[in-house]
Amino acid sequence: MTTDTTGTAARDGHPRPGGPADSPFIRACRRRPGPHTPVWFMRQAGRSLPEYREIRASVPMLESCRRPELVTEITLQPVRRHGVDAAILFSDIVVPVAAAGIDLDIVPGTGPVVAEPIRAAADVERIRPIGRDDVPYVDEAVRQLVVELGDTPLIGFAGAPFTLASYLVEGGPSRTHAKTKALMYGDPELWHALCGRLAEVTLAFLRVQIEAGVSAVQLFDSWAGALSEADYRRYVLPHSTAVLSGLSDAGVPRIHFGVGTAELLGAMGEAGADVVGVDWRTPLDVATHRIGPDKAVQGNLDPAVLLAPWPVVEAEVRRILAQGRAAPGHVFNLGHGVLPETDPDVLTRVVALVHEVSSRRADQG
Repeated sequence: MTTDTTGTAARDGHPRPGGPADSPFIRACRRRPGPHTPVWFMRQAGRSLPEYREIRASVPMLESCRRPELVTEITLQPVRRHGVDAAILFSDIVVPVAAAGIDLDIVPGTGPVVAEPIRAAADVERIRPIGRDDVPYVDEAVRQLVVELGDTPLIGFAGAPFTLASYLVEGGPSRTHAKTKALMYGDPELWHALCGRLAEVTLAFLRVQIEAGVSAVQLFDSWAGALSEADYRRYVLPHSTAVLSGLSDAGVPRIHFGVGTAELLGAMGEAGADVVGVDWRTPLDVATHRIGPDKAVQGNLDPAVLLAPWPVVEAEVRRILAQGRAAPGHVFNLGHGVLPETDPDVLTRVVALVHEVSSRRADQG
């Protein structure tokens, strides 16, 4: 079996003509013109959908990520409902860490909770390398989805080393990241050993997804915005670069996203991604100037705007599309994940509006 230039597995040994490689999403990631601005939503498969809540009612989060038939169904739900231009694999950023031997659980209402937080070099040694045999359910789910999705691209993803390290050091979610920073500043050697190990796990996890057929990957560094640019460059950038540069030969677009990263956008753009995700705090034209002309951008509607009356939503969508014209490629998205209380019908209307407005612009030249 071979893999074509979008990562879509060719079952007969030859890349399928057209297909995801020629989709509006992949074209935008590659900074190539397309029929309209593509749109997908972070957390589009999840708690805002009643069909998701129904299927997950009695299944714990980690278990749901390990059942290929469930992963497939949940991943497809927003594609069917909203008509988005890409699907994103239903999973969680701690899945590869659990596969690497860390005892953790995803607690409802809290998030990932680690039984024995990282405190010493011996703890880092507990994080073992992973391969396809450690996450066979991910491999199987991706292969099922590639068939089901047809020409719609599938995005694989993973958590970036800093964000994973923060969970492992803190023992769970944190608002201050105090323990993380204490380790980072107080024992840089241990910190880099931890992030280096996590970079290896993350890279391997993304490669499993690429080899199974995803068309693009996104690296989430959700908590990087807690750092100054100087600290980001010293403690984080080398490890994110190891992951993204490690995929330079994989033939799929690489997206890099963080929250609260306005001052880090230039540095994040250096890590090796083709697309930089931008949260809602920075206008896309400003972000493009900071990132540089050789990257596409993704974003960046404030998820809370979706709770406002439709005229407000429409005005914001149009503003973001206008600002996105400054970039060499634009993938419309939110500035963070869909909020659970979001009306799914509003998401569907946003997809239609983005397509309508951007298609009209293309028609007008």
